[in-house]
Amino acid sequence: QVQLVESGGGLVQAGGSLRLSCAASGTIFSINAMAWYRQAPGQQRELVAGIISAGSTNYADSVKGRFTISRDNAKKTVYLQIDTLKPEDTAVYYCNIRGNRYSWGRTFDAWGQGTLVTVSS
Repeated sequence: QVQLVESGGGLVQAGGSLRLSCAASGTIFSINAMAWYRQAPGQQRELVAGIISAGSTNYADSVKGRFTISRDNAKKTVYLQIDTLKPEDTAVYYCNIRGNRYSWGRTFDAWGQGTLVTVSS
């Protein structure tokens, strides 16, 4: 079973920065995509940023220029650098990693437990 452990959330003032981390453990042969989602109170979970195996990235329009997704393949870890935080960025942030557990297949789609980011004005 693949497990993801997130860290880095917290309380920060508007304009500040945070760096979220998400480390995967378990049997993993390859990772196809990594992403960060967030869910604010009373709202649906939304995609914030994603990165695929080739290195291409995509971002939600609301975070472009402020959020940066990156990865460390050797550590099986994905990061989200969040700059110029706004109160509307307050949410629980979830990481998601998809890939294959073995060379012959068996895909996995794992989620982190969520980390709370609170931005005060």
